[in-house]
This record gives sequence, C-alpha cells and structure tokens, in this order.
Amino acid sequence: MSYAIITVGGKQYRVQEGERLLVDRLPVEDGGTFTPSVLLVGGDGEPQLDPAGVVVTAKVLGQQRGPKIRIGKYKKRTGYKRHTGFRAALTQIEIESIGGGKRRAAAAPKKTAEPELETAQPEAEAPAVEVSGLPDGYAEMTVAAVKDAASSWDAAALQAALEHEQAHGKRKGAIAALESALAETEKE
Repeated sequence: MSYAIITVGGKQYRVQEGERLLVDRLPVEDGGTFTPSVLLVGGDGEPQLDPAGVVVTAKVLGQQRGPKIRIGKYKKRTGYKRHTGFRAALTQIEIESIGGGKRRAAAAPKKTAEPELETAQPEAEAPAVEVSGLPDGYAEMTVAAVKDAASSWDAAALQAALEHEQAHGKRKGAIAALESALAETEKE
C-alpha cells in the first residue's frame, strides 16, 4: 500500500510510510504507538474503502504547541479594545507502517486487557445462583424487560425476583417495577 486515509481526532489525513504530521493533542505518551482507524487504502491498483485487515501504525514523537494566534476586538469611538490569544495543543506523529504486517503486535496489548474483563465477569455471575421460583432467564433480563414481563408473573415469581434483585442486582428500576407489580397482584 502506498498511501492511506486515516482518521485521528475527528479529522482525516492522507499519509504514507515514514511521513510526519501534526495532529490535535492525543492522550498517548511520547514514544508510544497507536493504530488510527483506516478509511481508505490505495496505491496498488484499485483503492479499497474501509479495508479489512489493513492497519496503519503510528508512533508519537512528541507534544508541542502550535503558532500563537492573536485575536483583537475594537469598536471605534467607544474605547473598547480586547486582545486574546490561542495556541493549539498538538502532537507530532510518524507513520511507521501501512498494511497488515504489524496488526498482531498492535493487537497484543488489547488481548491482555480482555482476560481481565473475562475474569471479572464470572465473579459477577457467580452470585447469580438460580433461586427457586425465579422466572426463566431472569439473570439475563434488562430492567426494561423486567418491567414488561413482570405483569405476567405470579406473586411467588415476583417475590423471588424481588429477593434476587435486592440481594444481587440492586437495580433500582427493576426493584421498583417488581414492587409495583407485587402491589398490583395483592390488590387483585
């Protein structure tokens, strides 16, 4: 691939390997690498829109400030004068590679973060033990689904779901929906 169009900070840039450019400030430390999203790749035959498997790797060279811009306001015959200034916060990056060669190296840090999330999920699912009388699939229900389905459950299922929610989920919307459905069944 000889060039790519990438997005960084909501702006699009046409880049080639080895090219340096200034972009809006990025939350990446100096010397770190990142992979911006690729919109188009071209140069070797037909350009490809939204290419799958093509990764652009960029390295952060440093943070710097843009040129100072002076802004002056003036109204004649009133003595009104105001001056302000602005300097953009920028990051200088260098495009290291364009293509699928470095995808595995860039994806490796992301894989280390995923197992932490996976280990946290079984801990959250461990207390969700099936309580007798709990409606089928209650553990996977959202608050909106609980609100919709609560009107069709009997009093024992509502009570079991309420106890489960107070002990484990503690979702205020679900607790309120279950309590109101219990009140409706007690009225009848």
